[in-house]
Amino acid sequence: MGSRLQTATAFPAGFRLVGRSRELEVLVTALRQPPTVVLVEGEAGIGKSRLVREAASLLTDRLVLTGYCHPLREPHPFGPVIDALREAGRALPPRGVLPPSTGALAPLLPDLASRLPPPPTQPDDPGLARQQLIRAVRAFLSELGPVVLLVEDLHWVDDATRDLLLLLHRDMPGQLALALTYRADDLPSGMPPLGTAMRQSPGAGIVRLGLAPLSEDEVGGLAQEVLGTGADANLVRVLYQRCEGVPLVAEEDLRILVEHGCRHRSGELAGLLARAEVPASLREAVTERLRELAEPAAAIAAAAAVIGAPTSETVLTAVAGLPAEQGGEGLAEALDAALLQEVCDHRYAYRHVLAQQAAYEHLSGPRRERLHRRAVEVFRAQSPQPLVQIAHHLRVLGEREEWLRQGEAAAEQAVSVGDDGTAAALLQQLLETPELDIGSRSRLALALARVFADGVDSKASAAALRGLLADPQLAVATRGDIRLTLGLLMINNDADVTGFMELERAVPELDELPERAARAMIALAFDEHGEAAARRWTWLDRADELLREGPYPVMRAAVRATRLTLLARDADPGVWPLLDQVPRHCDDREELRHNARALYNVGELALELGHDARGAVLLEQGRILGARSAAPRHECYSRAALLRLDLLTGDWHGLEERFAQLAQEFPDVVMVQEEQAHAGARLAAARGEYGPALGWLEIATAIGLHGNQATTACRAAAATALLQLAQDTPEAAWTTCSTAVDTLRRANAWPRATGLVPAAVEAALACGEERYAVRLFDEAQAALTGRDAPGAAAELHFARGLLTDHQDSAARAEQFGLAARAWHRIGRPYETARSVERKGRALAAETPDAAGTAMNEAADVFERLGATADAGRCRRTLRELGLARPTSRGRPSYGSTLSPRERQVAELLARGTTNREIAQALVLSPRTVEQHVAQVLRKLGVTRNKVKAALTKTG
Repeated sequence: MGSRLQTATAFPAGFRLVGRSRELEVLVTALRQPPTVVLVEGEAGIGKSRLVREAASLLTDRLVLTGYCHPLREPHPFGPVIDALREAGRALPPRGVLPPSTGALAPLLPDLASRLPPPPTQPDDPGLARQQLIRAVRAFLSELGPVVLLVEDLHWVDDATRDLLLLLHRDMPGQLALALTYRADDLPSGMPPLGTAMRQSPGAGIVRLGLAPLSEDEVGGLAQEVLGTGADANLVRVLYQRCEGVPLVAEEDLRILVEHGCRHRSGELAGLLARAEVPASLREAVTERLRELAEPAAAIAAAAAVIGAPTSETVLTAVAGLPAEQGGEGLAEALDAALLQEVCDHRYAYRHVLAQQAAYEHLSGPRRERLHRRAVEVFRAQSPQPLVQIAHHLRVLGEREEWLRQGEAAAEQAVSVGDDGTAAALLQQLLETPELDIGSRSRLALALARVFADGVDSKASAAALRGLLADPQLAVATRGDIRLTLGLLMINNDADVTGFMELERAVPELDELPERAARAMIALAFDEHGEAAARRWTWLDRADELLREGPYPVMRAAVRATRLTLLARDADPGVWPLLDQVPRHCDDREELRHNARALYNVGELALELGHDARGAVLLEQGRILGARSAAPRHECYSRAALLRLDLLTGDWHGLEERFAQLAQEFPDVVMVQEEQAHAGARLAAARGEYGPALGWLEIATAIGLHGNQATTACRAAAATALLQLAQDTPEAAWTTCSTAVDTLRRANAWPRATGLVPAAVEAALACGEERYAVRLFDEAQAALTGRDAPGAAAELHFARGLLTDHQDSAARAEQFGLAARAWHRIGRPYETARSVERKGRALAAETPDAAGTAMNEAADVFERLGATADAGRCRRTLRELGLARPTSRGRPSYGSTLSPRERQVAELLARGTTNREIAQALVLSPRTVEQHVAQVLRKLGVTRNKVKAALTKTG
């Protein structure tokens, strides 16, 4: 401390941390066990910052990066996090080691640019540019080794930074720990610290620390540390009553007592405190110190109180109206008096917001106004101008027209640099201005809606958009535009089909905006739910008519993409030649994105129809165009569909890891989650892991309930029913299928093979509902007449085989054989093998040799794929029929090496599978499984819970 406070009672360099030993231990332990998030919550002055700083001083084995949120700051993407990353220089690897994606941070981290890769091309779309930065931040943090990212005062965080922290929380680098401090009372009511989309992240822990007020004994310990024997029981009681356990208030009182300690005895000190009004204790502490300052220091303190944000000495001096030399002396005295502190990088502010508020309220009204006006003059003289701060001071001064003009300019600046959080806060403040004219209100509301549309927390964004729509003063066209944004957000981000209702309401409101009205109509053409499916061509034709006369090349490309999509949905063979007319090169980036969407949509539908080879080409073209048009989501969709194609074509090696990597890159894309769930279910079921498979299908089913495509729910239902049939619960399987069949029927989506028709036929037959099964088959067959849908045709052959009389084994086997040949032509080995297996079962009674050939063929394919449960089922059937292949004399000796069967058992053990589940998956007796497990553990020399590590080590 400065010499001014060195009185007869020596004042310590800093207060000892009191009453927080348990919290400190929990915090340090959690931060040493990444990935984890620690939320430190407490009221103003309760000691959150002190606690995390104390923890940081103990974490000498890892890098601690600290960023601060402020209520006033200039536009800067992810400001608090970027400020923290500036401290990472000493931990960065040499240039050439960091991933290329981190180059996007080079313009924001000029001091580290020489260590970063070259910046990639920045997308024109601000939302896409922000996603690029988010990926760069995550990649940057991943390369730092053990690191703690500490963000203080999260209650002041901007929306963009909150989105970044939310995404980091959902998909945390393995060695990252997040520590976030905040005041819950200053969050919106009921809002979690990272927004409504905050949820438990798989593999990452969450620790919540709520800091309670100190007890009277703990306050006494703090007082004794400072005052020694002067802190008697009477003084401690008064001190505790005044601070109510808030450490900051107690410390301020103790500072005053130290200053008076040379002149007062203990009883007089207690009286000194008792005479102050208890609720105003901190205010009294601050104002007393302000009164003791010399004039230059008082002027600097007043300027800092009015500015309200960390500021340089030059700006403080100018706003205070002092010569440079007096400004420096005044700042030094204010620092010595512990009123101000250096926050970072030669910028100064009050030590705490409560102190700043007390100092601000200490100023007279006229003096405040003069200082605000001087601040505006000083900031306007800077280049570039700090528009946010200028707007703030104009707002306080009540300069309505200037505030509106400057505030809107500041919001536009924030959007231009990708700081949507600051833009949203400014636009919301502007909209709160009384008596705003309808033109300004509509313009500002529309700008705010576009900011919300790019938010990560889609539910919070939707709520905010609904709030804008509740404003009765908006222009009709503006209301329609915002409603269109809301509907698209609900459908695309949350797979919420009620968004179509918003789109339909938006159409008449957008009568004056033909492009936007057409956008709504195009989206409505995709609705397959209920009666809406019958109106899809009507909507598309209306959009086409609306755009025919105007200069709307981008929207006409959107109509073309939608028309091709609907033709493919209907399995219309005319779609294929029309695809050749879609330009693969285009100067307009938006038009190119719609062309990418056309290729992707038809490519994905090609997989549903059974045109896998065509689908592969189209999806790859869509992926390339998505990358070329800087549309990462389109590229992501194509990559997910190509992984689905790998599943269908039998390229299963490492498929789960590839899906996990894509989900890590795009954690909020529902389509990736859907395809990952279907792949996880298929692979788990093929291994006989029915519990995990059903878990994956629960995820897929939940997505299907809200998806805008009927086949999403149908695929999940078909896969679930097959698992239920395998577990001998046909009634459950029929219940699952019957609801989905109604969905398929209403959408008239029969051509898109989902596996539902054969699954529903099998479930109905197992429940004795033969008439239902026959009726369903006839309906599907009639609906497929004239349709170009090889996958659905193969499924019909399979279903007809199920329906054929068991006595006519040749006819039954023929249908399964036709299904197998159809799937083989399409290129799907798993479906081919399932059909061949059924053919073998049909032939078993009358032509056992042919049956044995078919069953062995199917078992070989299943084993090659890794479908151990399916292969085991085939081998068991062969044994039961006496058709098993003869084995060579004697068993091969594997010594200490795992045999192929032991390797299968070990891999299942590594996934946490029980002995009973292993027996089910490999079609073995429980006793045999016990013997295999014992051999695996003996050969690997590990216990059951360490099999996974042993397998990884041995490869």
